[in-house]
Amino acid sequence: MRSWILAAAAGGAVMVLGSCATMSAEQCMAGDWSGQGFADGAAGLTMSRLNDHAEACAKHGITPDAAVYGAGREQGLIQYCRPDRGFREGRAGSGYGGVCPSYLEADFLPAYRDGQIVHQVEQALVNARGQVDSLGNRLEELDDKITAKQAEARAEGLTDEQRETIRNRIQEIRRERADTERDWRRAQDAIDDAERDVRDVRWRFQSQYGGW
Repeated sequence: MRSWILAAAAGGAVMVLGSCATMSAEQCMAGDWSGQGFADGAAGLTMSRLNDHAEACAKHGITPDAAVYGAGREQGLIQYCRPDRGFREGRAGSGYGGVCPSYLEADFLPAYRDGQIVHQVEQALVNARGQVDSLGNRLEELDDKITAKQAEARAEGLTDEQRETIRNRIQEIRRERADTERDWRRAQDAIDDAERDVRDVRWRFQSQYGGW
């Protein structure tokens, strides 16, 4: 059964990329529709996945057994629709297709939303760090421009007007650098805020969803 789960995960990745069939000829001919249904259910895929399999297997003259597939999928959903899985899916930023039956969704969905909260604050931290890196790189670029312009201003043979133009350009770059440095400092503050938010939500959920 585990091999079917891995096969389904690989199939899902292929579908994201675009053009390949969800099942190979060997899988279609094996006809383990219960196992494939279980794998798809355990991956949280909707029943429409069967249509993709039918299209893939039609090339080999094989039609899926929808009833057997559906029964296997229901068993797989029991594995998927657990609170701990819901939390992991939400934290990973994965979508939820509304596949869980109501008696399982009552516990799955709150956990999924908790995971989304964690995902949001962790993503905010990633974004804040990326902003600091981007602004830091811009500061280095501006420093290099100032240095180059200062060297240009020292060149021989320039007229007073040319030197004045270069000096004015240096002042413009320095003003941009000052603005960029202010933005960089604000981005540093945003990192501090995001790190605090991450610590808070981890403390909030760690006892409920331990080991993450």
